Amino acid sequence: MSRPRIPATVQAPFPLVIHNTSVVAGFGRGSAEMGIPTANVPVDNEPELQKLDTGVYFGFVRLLRPEQTPQKKTVPRSDGKTEVEFTYGANLADSDFEVLPMVMSLGWNPFFKNSKKACELHILHEFKSTFYGCRLNFNILGYVRPELDYVSMEALIKDIQLDIETARKYLATPEYAKYADV
Repeated sequence: MSRPRIPATVQAPFPLVIHNTSVVAGFGRGSAEMGIPTANVPVDNEPELQKLDTGVYFGFVRLLRPEQTPQKKTVPRSDGKTEVEFTYGANLADSDFEVLPMVMSLGWNPFFKNSKKACELHILHEFKSTFYGCRLNFNILGYVRPELDYVSMEALIKDIQLDIETARKYLATPEYAKYADV
């Protein structure tokens, strides 16, 4: 399948901006199974996300520093089989709170046959610790491609790597980089 053409400048309906949402526990597949960690955010609370077609998007994200030292807690993942520790970003480094590029998947993840719509941000940065519960702001600047099903995990990962390259390329241009203020 050929990918849609991405315009050289941000075009309507973008930019879309989501403020002060939180990182929730997902299925844990991004890191564990694919080596592509994601920060999942709730779709139900965000009207802007509910309006979008499913697919892959790109933009910028900024994690927000906790205002006070949060009380850590353990929360079950979406599958109910494992748990994660919510640290709310308390263990993050200063560089983790900078504006960072991201690729976002919005949809049902047909390869994994999800029963619930998910919004997963793959932040193009290496974090030394998890940040479940952390608040964040992000914008959506463009559309990469529709949501697809895959014949193998390898094919899915290969397409995600292409999504990442595409996002990096466009976010590095002056026309997209000027929106790096979330």
